[in-house]
Amino acid sequence: MREPSFWWRAPSIASGLLAPAAAVYGAIAGRRLRRRGRRVNVPIVCIGNPTVGGAGKTPLALAVAHILRAVGEQPAFLTRGYGGRQKGPVRVDASLHRAAEVGDEPLLLARAGPTIVSADRLMGARVARVTGASVIVMDDGFQNPSLAKDFAVLVVDARRGVGNGCVLPAGPLRAPLAEQLERAHALVVVGLGLGAADLAAEARARDLPLFQARLEPDPGIISALGGGRVLAFAGIGDPEKFFATLTDAGVTVAATRSFPDHHRYSQAEAKALCDEADRDDLILVTTEKDMVRLSGEEATAGLAIRAHALPVTLVLEDEARFKILLQERIVAGRLRVTPQPS
Repeated sequence: MREPSFWWRAPSIASGLLAPAAAVYGAIAGRRLRRRGRRVNVPIVCIGNPTVGGAGKTPLALAVAHILRAVGEQPAFLTRGYGGRQKGPVRVDASLHRAAEVGDEPLLLARAGPTIVSADRLMGARVARVTGASVIVMDDGFQNPSLAKDFAVLVVDARRGVGNGCVLPAGPLRAPLAEQLERAHALVVVGLGLGAADLAAEARARDLPLFQARLEPDPGIISALGGGRVLAFAGIGDPEKFFATLTDAGVTVAATRSFPDHHRYSQAEAKALCDEADRDDLILVTTEKDMVRLSGEEATAGLAIRAHALPVTLVLEDEARFKILLQERIVAGRLRVTPQPS
């Protein structure tokens, strides 16, 4: 399902009409946030979005795991596996599992380290612990109260920010913003733009550590495109962000096609994209998340073979300061740990 466009504009008649439902949803979500989570005997780092839609959460989870490995930790990822059938707990095997089973993001995470998919986060954390993890990195789950988080990071897109500032269904917020900021230990703003300016100012007023970050596309893939004209397609939370990344990298984006987040492409859609590329002599380019959904599926095999996937890496502007804060929170988490029964 596509996000309503009014979520990302100033409060409107539509958001006003939905305000009573949003008040109920916000009260329930806020109450869930206030619940105390359980602990396992490893620290928990949680990367989440205050809103629905993409902002760079998975790239930041990967960047955090990279930092942790560099200081001698053994991180494992824990995720719900949105879009997959598996409820778990199950350890993802990228050579066996498909996106339809475990979701697209877990397949990307599994390339970088042990990854557990589990609808029950507490059970998933216990399984992650058995893999030998010294730190668990949650990709999403900020609003899920089942686990106590030692380092909870909110990620927002600089261009879109928190949209109209309203809670679902009147806006994109997953819970009241103040409730979320109270439980965050850091805020990461990805990219350039003024959409998150008010949020950044509020973070500073709360003395919430604020970090800037950017997404860097793989230079090898950009070079391989060879200056050709591309047809870019994406089924992610914010396809426009992907298209802008290509343009900013100097790629000539001749056409774009947007699909809902976690979209499962049909055979007809795959054929239509290939036919359009053939007709207009365009190179097909998509995201890594889209590619893992296309791969291994007979209906989309032709598109998967033809399309180029563009990996992106999240780069923190002040990684040294982030690393210090991350390590401090992990040390504090270990001091709070009390072993739990398996």
